[in-house]
Amino acid sequence: MKELQLLKEQILNCKRCDLHKTRTNPVIGEGSLDAHIMFIGEAPGFNEDKQGKPFVGQAGKIFDELLNSINLKREKIYITNILKCRPPNNRNPTQEEIKICSSYLNKQIDIIKPKVICCLGNFATDYILKKFGLKDKIQGISKIHGKVFSVSSLSGLIKIIPIYHPAVATYNSNMLEILKKDFEKIK
Repeated sequence: MKELQLLKEQILNCKRCDLHKTRTNPVIGEGSLDAHIMFIGEAPGFNEDKQGKPFVGQAGKIFDELLNSINLKREKIYITNILKCRPPNNRNPTQEEIKICSSYLNKQIDIIKPKVICCLGNFATDYILKKFGLKDKIQGISKIHGKVFSVSSLSGLIKIIPIYHPAVATYNSNMLEILKKDFEKIK
């Protein structure tokens, strides 16, 4: 699709913030342009930065396991992050970086037109809930994970599902069961 190719070129050449100075590769996103489900994380990690692809490290293996648990393939979804460049030392994104980079994510949402947006973690959840006028629903991910919020958009009804970031299961294996239950809501 021409629009997505243009967006990709903009991201590859982006110098709007200082993250371009320390990145190896921007991580634009990947998957089906006809995806009904879009997953949004916060920012690329070490492995993603090296390969230029989303969710390819340990958290990516857990993500794939979660997709398999509901018989969903990566080729059928679209996956991206709010930030397209890795923050140094995997630090959290700053509000300024989110503000600068979110226009790319907004364009991806406009192009893909997902029916379901799964927010992986606090940063993605906060951004998406604010974007769709649900600021009053924002709480920590531990309080709203697995809940389904419905919003009307120009492209129709969208369901927003906040979910813990799969990386949480790399630190606490007990979280895998919670993640699997939340992924069941996606079906």
